[in-house]
Amino acid sequence: MARSLTLVLGGARSGKSDYAQGLVERDGGKVLFVATATASDEEMRARIAAHRQGRPAHWETIEAPTRVGQALRSAPAAEWILLDCMTLLVNNILVGFAEPIAETDFYHAVDEEINALLDVILKSEAKWVIVSNEVGLGLVPAFPLGRFFRDALGRVNQRLAQEADTVLFMVSGIPMLVKGELPKQ
Repeated sequence: MARSLTLVLGGARSGKSDYAQGLVERDGGKVLFVATATASDEEMRARIAAHRQGRPAHWETIEAPTRVGQALRSAPAAEWILLDCMTLLVNNILVGFAEPIAETDFYHAVDEEINALLDVILKSEAKWVIVSNEVGLGLVPAFPLGRFFRDALGRVNQRLAQEADTVLFMVSGIPMLVKGELPKQ
């Protein structure tokens, strides 16, 4: 099996997670689901529960709100690795800083995280599907924290897209090809 990487981008509620899960389910094989969400409030607890219920019970799941690369080094082997999502991972890094946040320190922490993840991906033989929000299409955030987040996630998405074999942009549940070939459905 040769490594592959598919990056699934889109806005909120664009169908990213459902599409990514469908890609993995159609192919079969052993799946490792990497969850980055944290149950910080009742709404997030409900979202996480709904995501868990929507995944096949036989999928292995690891929860890694940060240090995903490190967590994956000791994770069980799998044919497919589905990471959902980079947006929450970058957010988790951001909220780990005390305010006022030094922009360069935050960007450095995000770079370390993505470097560790890419190191694991590039050494892997698995088929990877990574979900992330495209947050650069809207308004410029009014506050520095929002701009730091948007800029950092944009850089992360660019780095992943460079390494990806396939990049898809989801619009209203429909995948639009950005790079590579549309996966067979």
